[in-house]
Amino acid sequence: MASGEEDGAVDEKENNNKKKTKSAIVTAWLTFYNIAMTAGWLVLAMAMARFYIQKGTHKGLYRSIARTIKFFQTFALVEVGHCAIGIVRTSVIVTGVQVCSRIFLVWFITNSIRQIQNEESVILFLVVWTLTEITRYSYYTFKLLHHLPYFVKWARYNLFIILYPLGVIGELLTIYAALPVVRRTGMFSMRLPNKYNVSFDYYYCLIIVMLSYIPLFPQLYFHMLRQRRRVLHGEVIVEKDD
Repeated sequence: MASGEEDGAVDEKENNNKKKTKSAIVTAWLTFYNIAMTAGWLVLAMAMARFYIQKGTHKGLYRSIARTIKFFQTFALVEVGHCAIGIVRTSVIVTGVQVCSRIFLVWFITNSIRQIQNEESVILFLVVWTLTEITRYSYYTFKLLHHLPYFVKWARYNLFIILYPLGVIGELLTIYAALPVVRRTGMFSMRLPNKYNVSFDYYYCLIIVMLSYIPLFPQLYFHMLRQRRRVLHGEVIVEKDD
């Protein structure tokens, strides 16, 4: 009997050690990831500022940072994986919608339609994304290191109040600017008849994407407002952590 109890204690200790090791590895990875993403968006911020100071115009800015923005925005897909496997307590759906909508805007609109790359709306959402991500990834990094300055927490849960709507305006105006080009060129569209017997009109797809902001934006915005009340004001909200 005593031997069984000792074996159980040993097994429990081994399980606890495995959990601690796993937790340490996860924390190390998340810290590395957030530091890397903070650095990446800081590089983007400096590149945009340098371009504007040297050129005195926003024209050509997107093309100068295209590779960097595509890399770091696409790499954010890793966050969906974090949520899916449970190492980050955030909704997979919420994270997936936010990340995939940005990737779509970068790859299938701004990068694919050169005619709109000098639009002011492109610069608007780029600036908003950059400020938002520097703040967000800095917040996560300091939180993981257990050394979170108040001004970082304050910025994380206050700047979005203005930046989020501005970013949405920039994104919508960019999609709107793309519509005439898409309609004229028929890009990414499939007309009947074809061997697949499938019809797809990218023009109407973009209109649907724009309309999807109507239900999605309020949900995501109020989600952040609830998180703001919980984090800054200590309100108890039954919801997954952000």
